[in-house]
Amino acid sequence: MLAVEELRVLVDSGEVDTVLVAVVDMQGRLQGKRCAARYFLDEVLEHSAEGCDYLLAVDVEMNTVAGYANSSWDQGYGDLVMRPDLATLRRVPWQEGTALVLCDVVDHHGEPMSVSPRQVLKRQLDRLAERGLRAFAGTELEFIVFNDTYEQAWDRGYHGLTPANQYNVDYSLLGTGRVEPLLRDIRNHMTGAGMVVESAKGECNPGQHEIAFRYTEALATCDNHGIYKTGAKEVAALHGKSLTFMAKYNEREGSSCHIHLSLRSADDELVFADGDGMSKTMEHFLAGQLAALRELTCFLAPNINSYKRFARGSFAPTAVAWGRDNRTCALRVVGKGPSLRFENRVPGADVNPYLAVAALIAAGLHGLDNELPLEEEFIGNAYASDRPTVPTTLRDAASLLSRSEIAREAFGTDVVEHYLNAARVELTAFDSAVTDWERVRGFERL
Repeated sequence: MLAVEELRVLVDSGEVDTVLVAVVDMQGRLQGKRCAARYFLDEVLEHSAEGCDYLLAVDVEMNTVAGYANSSWDQGYGDLVMRPDLATLRRVPWQEGTALVLCDVVDHHGEPMSVSPRQVLKRQLDRLAERGLRAFAGTELEFIVFNDTYEQAWDRGYHGLTPANQYNVDYSLLGTGRVEPLLRDIRNHMTGAGMVVESAKGECNPGQHEIAFRYTEALATCDNHGIYKTGAKEVAALHGKSLTFMAKYNEREGSSCHIHLSLRSADDELVFADGDGMSKTMEHFLAGQLAALRELTCFLAPNINSYKRFARGSFAPTAVAWGRDNRTCALRVVGKGPSLRFENRVPGADVNPYLAVAALIAAGLHGLDNELPLEEEFIGNAYASDRPTVPTTLRDAASLLSRSEIAREAFGTDVVEHYLNAARVELTAFDSAVTDWERVRGFERL
């Protein structure tokens, strides 16, 4: 991490010549500009930077689409303001002479744009702060590594790629050793970018791996998450490989993003723990997760592909239930005392972390404010239970979100309608696509 004065020294010495000025878009990606470092210090620090407001109103392919209140052809696609958050200033070790700063998205009057993912989360953190609470989070991202470059993958239509491992290497030191040059490079570069790496391990799908980072305050966790996803892809490209954070790349195990969340008081006292058990605060907060999970799934699983993970016996959840150290439940309570927390197992690796963590906080506050009682823990195989289930399609999740009073009260109607439109855009695009599955089944035999 860098202080501004440290950056000035690095720029004066010629060690840093470029500053990435980045915002987070609706898909959780980093978008922005590469600024000359001297220009950043002389101009952007004081006056911010600007970018087209369609950055918060396009689909994953950067197509302009209709239906957004904040940005359209009728409004002329004007500019938004990217205001640097200097607490995020850091080196980018995998790019020579480069630093990066994340920005808040504001309008020309300096008012935060409510639909910006970073602002959506900050609003929920403010609601927590009003109650004397702070959120701490950790996100666990899985990805699949291929021995093909991104350019080769594109040219092949993402078919016939060679995974970096040929078999299940879950916890295998031999299997991860095959990919260790890449994994080590990612770990060391992320450490150089100010993150605290815990470990790397293999996963079930051939070529699938996970690098875990230490939890921290929720906003910083989400900031690190976005930088890590971009950095991991860039480092893989430097190795002549590619990796994907798709929730479900193929018919085997999907890639998850389990989110761990806990609360502390404003003066850093534990809030969830009561001796060796759960406090009433945690019980209410967890009850809120159960009550709101289905309605807020759209923020946890934002893409068509997200829902392909939710299959019985897959370690991805189907049942809306909680259990102690029970991976068959959507909500898993783990740890004790200072480490007591819950894990939401719904999100895949394609999730926008800001929206997902904001949804977890909003659900928890619904339970806390209404003092919802916590049902008994689920014991056994939740896949085989008769519990309510996570929505199975984006269309179902969007329908639930559209009717959610919990969401409208927590986020505001403008935010809910913005992300409902994003879901509609994806559904329209998918509904008009002709897939390989259809060609294989129908080309000759229908």
